[in-house]
Amino acid sequence: MSHVSADAPFVPLGIAVLTVSDTRGFEEDGSGDLLGERLTGAGHALVERRIVPDDVYRIRAVISAWVVRDDIQAVLVNGGTGFTDRDTTPEALAPLFDKAIDGYGELFRHLSLQSIGTSTVQSRAVAGVIDRTLVFAMPGSPRACATAWDGILAEQLDARTRPCNFVAMVRPATPRCASRQAEAPVPGVEA
Repeated sequence: MSHVSADAPFVPLGIAVLTVSDTRGFEEDGSGDLLGERLTGAGHALVERRIVPDDVYRIRAVISAWVVRDDIQAVLVNGGTGFTDRDTTPEALAPLFDKAIDGYGELFRHLSLQSIGTSTVQSRAVAGVIDRTLVFAMPGSPRACATAWDGILAEQLDARTRPCNFVAMVRPATPRCASRQAEAPVPGVEA
């Protein structure tokens, strides 16, 4: 953990939003709308927004494609974190994490306790780092997304937050060096 200097500037991040839902389209996606509005209002860029069904492999496919992009430093996933048979977001994400951010889920449930009481134990909010990209998953209600953004993410995705924040951990917004791009391709993996 590196400590932030008092004169640290704001660093806008490229953020993607993924809504996990079997039933919602963009017209009904109040949670995706809320996250997009909050992150752009904070000065970040909404790079891409998608909706996928609650399916482990479809979730992993989108996340895997996003974490290798140089213009995406963070991904916000909403939906699929409950306990029904169809809720598979944590199972989709956990194997991809290079490091889990356990404190995110703990803090989310703590904040959520104030508004929904002990029902917060049914939230499986998870977060982690994948290839220097931050991934935060939260329940799919607009209220839960507001709790996650307002209570945790707005500060932790702001380079000015002291004593520390996640911004220094994410990949730089500049492309990978030329020698890395010139490496031989791996068979079966698209560049």
